[in-house]
Amino acid sequence: MSADTIVHNARIATNGVPSFVEAVAITDGKIVATGSDRDIFRLRGPNTRIIDANGRTVIPGLNDSHMHPIRAGLSYNMELRWDGVPSLADALRMLKEQAARTPAPQWVRVIGGWTEFQFAERRMPTLDEINAAAPDTPVFVLHLYDSALLNAATLRAVGYTKDTPNPPGGEIQHDKNGNPTGLLIAKPNANILYSTLAKGPKLSRSDQTNSTRLFMRELNRFGITSVIDAGGGFQNYPDDYAVIEELHRSGDLTLRFAANLFTQHPKGELADFQNWTKITKPGQGDDFYRVNGAGEMLVFSAADFEDFLQVRPDVAPVMEAELRAVIRHLAANRWPFRLHATYDETITRVLNVYEEVNREIPFDGLHWFFDHCETISDRNIERVKALGGGIAVQDRMAFQGEYFVDRYGRRQAERTPPIRRMLELGVPVGAGTDATRVSSYNPFVSLYWLITGNTIGGLNLYPEKNRLDRMEALRLYTVGSSWFSTEEGKKGAIAPGQLADLAVLSADYFSIPDEEIKGLESVLTMVGGKVVYASGEFSKLAPPPLPVSLDWSPIKHYGGYQQRQESTVGVGERAARSAIEPEAPHKHRWVLGEAGMWSLGCDCFAF
Repeated sequence: MSADTIVHNARIATNGVPSFVEAVAITDGKIVATGSDRDIFRLRGPNTRIIDANGRTVIPGLNDSHMHPIRAGLSYNMELRWDGVPSLADALRMLKEQAARTPAPQWVRVIGGWTEFQFAERRMPTLDEINAAAPDTPVFVLHLYDSALLNAATLRAVGYTKDTPNPPGGEIQHDKNGNPTGLLIAKPNANILYSTLAKGPKLSRSDQTNSTRLFMRELNRFGITSVIDAGGGFQNYPDDYAVIEELHRSGDLTLRFAANLFTQHPKGELADFQNWTKITKPGQGDDFYRVNGAGEMLVFSAADFEDFLQVRPDVAPVMEAELRAVIRHLAANRWPFRLHATYDETITRVLNVYEEVNREIPFDGLHWFFDHCETISDRNIERVKALGGGIAVQDRMAFQGEYFVDRYGRRQAERTPPIRRMLELGVPVGAGTDATRVSSYNPFVSLYWLITGNTIGGLNLYPEKNRLDRMEALRLYTVGSSWFSTEEGKKGAIAPGQLADLAVLSADYFSIPDEEIKGLESVLTMVGGKVVYASGEFSKLAPPPLPVSLDWSPIKHYGGYQQRQESTVGVGERAARSAIEPEAPHKHRWVLGEAGMWSLGCDCFAF
C-alpha cells in the first residue's frame, strides 16, 4: 500500500527507538512507517505527496496538558497581546495605537501572557501612562493573578466609584480622596479581576468563531497539535462550549481538544458534577474533541491561589467535607479529575481526602492528577504515586519566579516544582503553560524554563539537579502529556500506529543555544497528516488564509505572540539591561505616583 504523504530529508525526533530517523510515511491520518529516506520511499505511490523537510528538525506535535484555549479563543480577536514584547515603550506604543482604532463601546484588553521582567525597563506601566495612552477608550490590563490596571474610561464603564465596596478576596484601590485609582488587587484570589473583565463587551457568535479559529492557528504556529482544556471561570458546560462544538461538527478544528469541566459556583459543585455525569462521560467524542473529566476546580474551598505578592492562603475548614462528597461521586462514576493546587499544605489536606475515599471506592487506574504543585514535598509526591496519580506542571514560575524569591527566598525556589524528583519516583508528568491569563501560550518559553531553570527575566531559579535535558523536556510536552487525557500510545511519538501530528521547526531545537529556544516556531505543522500551518519555504502548502473578522482587532494589526525584534527603547537603556546582574536582590512595592495613581514599583535586580 502506498502512503498518502511522505516527509523526508529530516531529522525526526521519534520519542522512541531509534531516537531519530530521516523520514516518515503517513496514511489515513496515522503514521505507518518511519526510517531512512531509502526505506520510506518504497511506500511512494503515484499519488503520494512528498514533502522535503530540507534537513530541518521534526518533532511530535506538542501537547499542552494545561491551558484554557476554549475560553481564550472566544476573546482572542479582542486582545492586545504583550506576549514577547521586548520593552514597555513598545507595549505602551501598541496600547496607544490600539486605543485610537478601537470603536466604542469596545475595550482595549491586555489579558496576561506577560510580565514586567521581560521589558527592557524592568517595570510595570503606571496608571498615568495608561491614561495618557488611552484617555477615552476603556483599557483593562491584567497582570498575572495579582492585579489589573484600569484607566479612567474603564472605571466609568464598570461603574466603580468611591462608594463601591471591596468584594470578598479583592481590593479596589483608592486615592487619598477616596476615589478609585484604577488599580484592582487580588487579596488573594483573582475573582475581582475576572469578574471585572467579564463586564466588558463580548463578540458576536460569528466573531467568536473567527476568533477561535485564529487562536487555533496561532497555537499551530508554535507546533501545538493537542491541548487539554482545564476549564475556567465563566466557562460553563455545555453553553460556553458551543463554538468549539460547531467547529468540530464542521471539520474546522486544527487542534485536538480534551476538555475538563470546571464547576462555576461555590456550594454548587456537587450539583454540577451530578448533572454532568448524567449528560456526558469521559472519552465521549473523538480524537479531535472529547470530554476529559472533572476540574481543575472541584470545590472552591480547595483553591489556593498562587499570588506570590500575598501571604499563602489557608484553604477553608469546610474543604474536606465538600471535596469528599465530590470525589466520592466522581470515583463512583469513574470520572478522571484534576485539581489546582499550588502549596504543599493544601496538597497534604487534599491527599488525606483522596486516601480516605480510595479506601472506600478504589481509584484503581483512574487518571487523576494535580495541577501546578510548586511547593509539593517528596512525601506528598510519594503519596500521589501510591494512589496512581499524576502531576501536570506549568511554567508559571517563569513569569513570577522573582516574586516567589522575594517572599520565600532562593533556597525554597530551587524546587518549584521538584520535577526531577517526580520523574525519579515514576509519577506521570505532563508539561504545559496555564495560558492565557498568566503565562504565555508559547510552548518554547515553557521548554526553555524546563531546560534552563530561568525565568523570562533571566533569573535562574533551579540548580542543575532540578533541570531537564532537551529530550526529557520534549517528552513531557508530548508523550508525557498524553497520559493526562488517557491517550497513551495514541499520540506523543512519531511511531507506526500513532496519530500523524508533527511539527517542522524553524531551527534545531537540540543544538541551538539555550536562549534561542524561546524564539523557535514551527514552519510546518500537521494534524492527522493534514497541514494546518505553514510558512517560509513551505508556504505553498499552507491552508487558505483566515482574515480577521474585525477591522479594529489588535490581532489584525499586531498578531499574537511577538517574536524577538528590535525594540523602540534607546540604545543606552538596552545596554543598561544587558548589564543587569540577575543574582542581585530586588524588591516590589505598591507606590502612589503622580495624580494620585497607584502602580507596582520595583527595585529590580539592582546594579
